[in-house]
Amino acid sequence: MSRPKRVLRKKFIVFCEGDTEYNYVDGMRLKQGVELALKPINMQGGGYKSFLDEIKKEASNNCLAKFIIIDFDRTKRHSGELEKLKEIIKYCELQNGSGRIPCFLILDNPDFEYVACLHAEDYNGQETKKYIEQILGFGSLEKFKKKKDIYCYLNTNHNSYDRMLARLGEKVIINHYQIKKANFDIKITDTEVI
Repeated sequence: MSRPKRVLRKKFIVFCEGDTEYNYVDGMRLKQGVELALKPINMQGGGYKSFLDEIKKEASNNCLAKFIIIDFDRTKRHSGELEKLKEIIKYCELQNGSGRIPCFLILDNPDFEYVACLHAEDYNGQETKKYIEQILGFGSLEKFKKKKDIYCYLNTNHNSYDRMLARLGEKVIINHYQIKKANFDIKITDTEVI
């Protein structure tokens, strides 16, 4: 008697900066409704060097693509981070140019809190901390960051991911890519760094 054939699921690996980003991606994973595994990895704010180290050592078995989601404001708040970000950009360009697992770099500009506010129908550019605490009713930024079901929260009551995408202003990184749906082949054809 032979054992049943084991089916390996293709997966996306998502490296994200902190709890809020992790909870958002994990909530999206639960709602996706497709047979792909999404493996979010919480970097817990370790800085751009930590991201690069973790990306390099994470196994790529059955991986369709890697997504690196980080806040862009680190370049302004921490000395030396701009050079580390440039190293991540260069690493992604090398991976994408070699035909290996594509690496999508996504920079929250300036940070995830701003991107979260863009989901809200009545957000009009107010100061993000005040908006999250008072208008969204969290009371503190810490409570917002600890909300496990943040994806659902930001995608209900007339708030939506689509609204956020439509309202995004200045982009720092633009990934141009192609997808062959028949075999889930993803290829980044060009990355623009603005």
